[in-house]
Amino acid sequence: MGLNIRGRSFLTLLDFSKEEIEYMLDLAREFKRMKNCGTDHSYLRGKNIVLLFEKTSTRTRCAFEVAGHDLGMGVTFLDSKSSQMGKKESLADTAKVLGRMFDGIEYRGYKQSVVEDLAKYSGIPVWNGLTDDFHPTQMLADMLTVEEEFGKVQGRKLTFFGDARNNVANSLMVVCAKLGMDFCACAPKELWPKEELIEKCQAVAKETGSVLTFTEDPAEGAKDADVLYTDIWVSMGEPEELWAERIRLLKPYQVDQAKMDMAKKDAIFMHCLPSFHDRETDIGEEIYQKFGLESMEVTDEVFLGPKARQFREAENRMHTIKAVMYATLR
Repeated sequence: MGLNIRGRSFLTLLDFSKEEIEYMLDLAREFKRMKNCGTDHSYLRGKNIVLLFEKTSTRTRCAFEVAGHDLGMGVTFLDSKSSQMGKKESLADTAKVLGRMFDGIEYRGYKQSVVEDLAKYSGIPVWNGLTDDFHPTQMLADMLTVEEEFGKVQGRKLTFFGDARNNVANSLMVVCAKLGMDFCACAPKELWPKEELIEKCQAVAKETGSVLTFTEDPAEGAKDADVLYTDIWVSMGEPEELWAERIRLLKPYQVDQAKMDMAKKDAIFMHCLPSFHDRETDIGEEIYQKFGLESMEVTDEVFLGPKARQFREAENRMHTIKAVMYATLR
């Protein structure tokens, strides 16, 4: 644990080396051990952070708040109704004010440029809780979950089924390339990642031994996979009118038991959540009434089955976010 990333912002994993990512995962593992043992680790007592949320969240907000309190910090939450950022006050001015009051800023919202500008103007570490382009804190939780299951991630294969252009798929491709894990995007070609990002990740993959593949064939995607991963088909902020088109495109990529059976015998299922695996949500019931689907991106059988790891994955958000904040503020 000799690496030092104190004072740096956490905007995308493209900014971090393999060794630095592994350092944060090591920290997360130790914080998880201390949490489970009831060992005090309020190492950042006296510091204060602010959470800026333009997009709502369950896991991200709770993970940052609990992690902040466990580390001894004061935590302030501001949603879009509680801040003048971008309305009566410019983003730059807001960042400069927050930088004089807080030690760190978390942002969850839309444009990647917003979190980058917060880092540029605030003068303090800024953490990306999700933008339209990237979701780096989720990736650390995902990789910790894979490590807990299999040991080292290098040489393992993760296949993402669904909209492979979204922030989660983008970030999975990045983190797999960084850590030497094989990544497969299994989706219709029009929903593959942008070529510019693929080129960046291919360059990284050449150094780590990661293999990046892109296929429209679900059987090819599932073959030899250690992890089958999916996400909802229409992301937060996208228009509801997209549902019909996404269902048409992505129904063949639903993670069902047949795809799990095509993967390795000990393969696991992962999902960043929330999930439409049944009709127990307003949207789930609405989709059933309109399209007759009992489940969308994953079947209830897989989601509730013995290979599902999404709730451990969700818990690991807290431990990995704690590691990020500690490493950049200590």
